[in-house]
Amino acid sequence: MGYTIEFEVFESGGCAYHRVGDRLKFPEDRGIMCPWLLDSISGMVHVLRFGGILPWRYDGTPYEKEIDPEGVTTEFVRCPDPTSDGVVLKIIRRKEQKGER
Repeated sequence: MGYTIEFEVFESGGCAYHRVGDRLKFPEDRGIMCPWLLDSISGMVHVLRFGGILPWRYDGTPYEKEIDPEGVTTEFVRCPDPTSDGVVLKIIRRKEQKGER
């Protein structure tokens, strides 16, 4: 069994590529993603795709994580744009059920 990875734009101040609520699939939608944002998430995606969990927590913030290795796990990452135009992306990992793919 593997995992599916999806992204949701959680915050976007004025990014030319992405708006809040946009949903993207990985790897299918890599070609329409901002290359800087894609580079920012690559390490996290590789960890999550292979069942890993990232160690940091954001309790009490808008970025609280959901961690369920048998279901849905989420992670948040900010693009490298330091201005208010920057994007925060929610990474959503779902465990595939038998027969999916």
